[in-house]
Amino acid sequence: MTIAAPDKAHAGTDSPALRKLLAPAMLIAAMTAMRLVYAGVTDLRTDEAYYWTWSKENVLSFLDHPPMIAWFIRFGTALFGDTNLGVRFAGILAMLVTQLLLADIVRRVTHDARAIVLAVLMPEAALYYGLLMAKVSPDTALIPFAVAMMWALVRLEESGNPRWWLAAGAFAGLALLSKFTAVMLLPAIAAFMLVPKWRTRWIASPYPGAAALIAIVLFMPVLIWNAEHDWASFRFQLVRATANHEWSWRTLGDFIGIQFGLVGFILLPVVLSGVTASAWLGYRQRDAVGILLSTAVIVPFAYFFWKSLTLRVGDTWPMFIWPAGFAATAINITVLPRESFPARMITSTIGSAKAAIASGIIFVVLVFMYYVVTPWNLIGRMDPVGAEAGYAHLGERARAELQESGATWIATTDYRTYSMLRWYFKGRVPVLQINERGRFMGFSDPGMNSIRGRVGLYVGREPDDKSAVWASTTAIREPLETVERSWRGIVMDTYSLEKLTGWTPELSPPADSPLYRWRVLAGDVAQRSRIAELANTLQFALN
Repeated sequence: MTIAAPDKAHAGTDSPALRKLLAPAMLIAAMTAMRLVYAGVTDLRTDEAYYWTWSKENVLSFLDHPPMIAWFIRFGTALFGDTNLGVRFAGILAMLVTQLLLADIVRRVTHDARAIVLAVLMPEAALYYGLLMAKVSPDTALIPFAVAMMWALVRLEESGNPRWWLAAGAFAGLALLSKFTAVMLLPAIAAFMLVPKWRTRWIASPYPGAAALIAIVLFMPVLIWNAEHDWASFRFQLVRATANHEWSWRTLGDFIGIQFGLVGFILLPVVLSGVTASAWLGYRQRDAVGILLSTAVIVPFAYFFWKSLTLRVGDTWPMFIWPAGFAATAINITVLPRESFPARMITSTIGSAKAAIASGIIFVVLVFMYYVVTPWNLIGRMDPVGAEAGYAHLGERARAELQESGATWIATTDYRTYSMLRWYFKGRVPVLQINERGRFMGFSDPGMNSIRGRVGLYVGREPDDKSAVWASTTAIREPLETVERSWRGIVMDTYSLEKLTGWTPELSPPADSPLYRWRVLAGDVAQRSRIAELANTLQFALN
């Protein structure tokens, strides 16, 4: 999609263009303030508390994900302490950085103030970015680094300076340190390098190889940790990715419905249309930026769509692809007139984009009001926020039972309860998940002097309290009480509190122990064989 000379009516730094940017800037400031309020007042979700526990450990990486999210949280809590805002603050910054990068990508390609405004407002109109990016997850860390990598490649295309490959490699390495799904951007990078007419130059250049080397060096903490722990992260993720399930309309419907909900009921079709047009023009004209942005959306989206036929795709898994779609859509709106598209199509496209942004921002604000201002529960136990709220009451009852029973430590059998109780007690009482100990490789001593030979308190969600792992222990369990966790009058879960005696848990049980294994590794023999072969290959490569 070759871009013509700048449109003088919308370009440059003249005062009319600056005035056009003032209102969007004020809107972004207001939406940022809204995210700060949301981050500060809504309960921490279980996964957020889980990642917060990571931020308290000095390890290179973790079973579930690379370490970047722990570093994000450590940064926020260093500023604001162990508070909801402290845990979530880096995610709010990540949103602003993403918007700035999108604005600069679109500015460099189009030199059009309207396109820049569209690029920065589309994320505000998408529920995930406009509000829920305040909820930290590995995707929160991945998104700004993935966009920064594409920004560096746009700078490369603009300037022709090969040193931008090195910046792209650095951002790619940081993206990999955030989440493994960053590898899904490799086809976009390959197409960017090989499809345009400049492919001969880059095939012969040392810069793309140097960029790959930089990315690998930055990814070394994850590789070193995995080499020391039998490639646990790769086994964990590969079993999940290669697991065989039956075809399901339900998982497909979940995936499509979640994308409409998190991106926007109008905005998602607008972005998919813009990405499609960007791909068609980009590949036809061998335009590097159009190829990069469209492929960064199409390939991962196609993969997740395919996986959703048999597997429930996580809510946030595809969220790293849509910023590229926002940029492609904003650029496409300026390209249509220059490519002599029908006037009706141009008018319809611009009108749809404006409607998507207006309706999307209204929807985001209404969702904010629902969770922060209103007292209602309109979705019952299906509410995604309420389903993970109300742990303070459980913590209070656990504290009371600690005093009454003489227990000095707390045991759990699922990582969610473990994480929320650690968040509630914040180190005042040792909290230990007795099973799935493979999740906690390299974690510090939780306070074994307060555990060994002492009375413990078990807190378990029903029916997890009947877990078969207890058969492998000598623990004597004495029921104390049951506690209901509720949100806005709706009971979400029931927990069993029990007194534990006669047993001291192991922090590092053997790998064949039922107390060590994490549940996702219940794969079949063929899957385990494939993973072992890959692990051996990686070990050989590193040696």
